[in-house]
Amino acid sequence: MKRPTTFAVATVACGIDRLLKWWVGGHLALHESRPLIGQTIRLTRVHNIGGALGIFPGSGSLFLAVSIVVSAWIIFFLVRHKYEAALMGMGLALLLAGAVGNLIDRLSYGYVLDFLEFRGLFVNNFADVCVSVGTILVFIHVLFGGGERSNYGVS
Repeated sequence: MKRPTTFAVATVACGIDRLLKWWVGGHLALHESRPLIGQTIRLTRVHNIGGALGIFPGSGSLFLAVSIVVSAWIIFFLVRHKYEAALMGMGLALLLAGAVGNLIDRLSYGYVLDFLEFRGLFVNNFADVCVSVGTILVFIHVLFGGGERSNYGVS
């Protein structure tokens, strides 16, 4: 995957996250819930001041720092290396989009706006989905031999 394509995917995914959060912020009150797919998946507005799935509430500054470091590392990595493998490029693009999407929330509001509730189990957002899918893609790439040195030419 070419660098411009990788950054374009990250930009579009981050834009979708921002658009969804904007809509939720304008249409749902805090803790309001609406069915999306029956009662299995609902739109529920939550302000997450902790980490993923609400762990370590009140540790927002820690997660802010982690988001900054992860975003900077991915950008550095993408600029420094070129990839032939689409899985790695797509995975890194989605990781970057998710990290930046939640970073914008933390910088703007001091919390992350979550809204996708899965049957009362947890509430997350599109940025979190990007991070999860991106991690899986990178893992599959590395697990199935995509990590050979020939794929990582320094440019």
